Amino acid sequence: MQTLDTINQTLNTNDAVMLYFSAPTCNVCHALKPKLVEAITTEFPSFVIKSIDISETPEIASHFTVFTIPTVLIFFQGREFLRKSRHMSISEVTDAIRRPYSLMLE
Repeated sequence: MQTLDTINQTLNTNDAVMLYFSAPTCNVCHALKPKLVEAITTEFPSFVIKSIDISETPEIASHFTVFTIPTVLIFFQGREFLRKSRHMSISEVTDAIRRPYSLMLE
């Protein structure tokens, strides 16, 4: 299980991080996650991906001001770069991060 400390440590020690907020009762979350994770790991191999179950750790969701699921937060060098919630496509996320990723990490 994730804690706020482990998430913050991940953000502070990695250049590219994706936080994926979901819950066991969210069907959209479970349908989207494997496709998004595959796209990110294939196109952007330096990304560290962390999944956060908001039913187990609501304090993490609260800390990052996440009130709806699924929510994806993309961080570059510890700073939030992109926030997508509910209705998103895989290409929408990958297109948004392609340029900054290539500038920073390639």
